[in-house]
Amino acid sequence: MAEAIVFYGLAALILGFAVLVISTRNTVHSALYLVVNFLLVAMLYVMLGAEFLAAIQVLVYAGGIVVLYLFVVMLVNLKRPPETHQDPRRQTRLGLALASALLAELAAIIVYSATGESAPAATAAAAAGADIAGGNVEQIGMLLYTNYLIPFEVASMLLLVAMIGAIVLAKREL
Repeated sequence: MAEAIVFYGLAALILGFAVLVISTRNTVHSALYLVVNFLLVAMLYVMLGAEFLAAIQVLVYAGGIVVLYLFVVMLVNLKRPPETHQDPRRQTRLGLALASALLAELAAIIVYSATGESAPAATAAAAAGADIAGGNVEQIGMLLYTNYLIPFEVASMLLLVAMIGAIVLAKREL
């Protein structure tokens, strides 16, 4: 009973701070609400017994992503009026081609996931419970590098593209 109360309390707080993130007009306050939201999600992971995911949530999201978000907010001048002309260097066809390639890749991942094997040894071992040597981290590692290798690589490619985009935005002249 107490676990259910804590779960629903955390869920309500997470939803409340998520609404504050998108409804606040000040971008720095929005980033701070996002940090609190990520920390509450980490608390939810701890409550569910996934301590490794909670640590990764705090380190990667609450630490790195929010710092990157604040860095981009400080780089972009929000007081500047919108541009009135079209940039001649904009490469619309290349952007559409890359977006189409990304959609095709996501479709391939969905087809691969639907036709892939549904109950590998790592998932069966995870269902067995606490008698598994290595625990939570080993199970995550096995699943990440066997069943979820393609989504893991896609996520790394997306992070690489985001980093290149941040560098291009930060640089004044190409």
